Amino acid sequence: MQTPRRALVTGAARGIGRAIADALVRDGCDVAVVDRAFHGESDAALERAAAPGRRTWRQVADVRSAGEVAQTVEAVAAQWGGIDILVNNAGIARDQVIWKMTDEQWHDVVETNLTGTFHCCRAVLPLMRKGGWGAIVNVSSINGLRGKFGQTNYAAAKAGIIGLTKSLAKEAARFNITVNAVAPGFIDTAITQAMPEEARREALQEVLLGRPGRVEDVAEAVAFLCSDRARFITGEVMRVDGGQYI
Repeated sequence: MQTPRRALVTGAARGIGRAIADALVRDGCDVAVVDRAFHGESDAALERAAAPGRRTWRQVADVRSAGEVAQTVEAVAAQWGGIDILVNNAGIARDQVIWKMTDEQWHDVVETNLTGTFHCCRAVLPLMRKGGWGAIVNVSSINGLRGKFGQTNYAAAKAGIIGLTKSLAKEAARFNITVNAVAPGFIDTAITQAMPEEARREALQEVLLGRPGRVEDVAEAVAFLCSDRARFITGEVMRVDGGQYI
């Protein structure tokens, strides 16, 4: 029997991140979920999804802080002996046209979405190199591929994630580590539910399949890229958008 793989998922308190954690637990991984705050969410669902004998871990940490990321990775590795899978999902949006955008809105988004991804990759890579295998999946966005009105900060950060993914794929391949990204489109989450109704209608009109995606749609793509089924795929950006980008 294959030794269970040990996964760390950021931004995993709810939404896409929680769905990713659930999918990896279902697939037999030990999963550490990391977020800035958990808002009283229960781990019961995650524990129910776990295969017999699988372990879950919950850690409060801010990916903007290199120190907090390093401490989290060290704690998980000390408890489980290593980390095989990293999913960088932590992300925020602070939408505003650029001539009204504040320094705080710019830095919050770039430091969380892009710098946070860098912090986590840098901290986990030595463990994967030591283990001789690894899978990293970074959550980008179709808006990182095409841009979006009012999202210069978000689109820039998500485009940066794509560049980071492709570059790291080249650096990590010789250690048997794959690095890929997923680029979701209009997904039904708390963030998109809070959009103005007109903006939601406009986004939905772009989706060829005629409906918002579900968090599980993204989670299944991530779980695939973390599995042996994707062992010969690296440096790729998988769009999960119902045809929205076309």
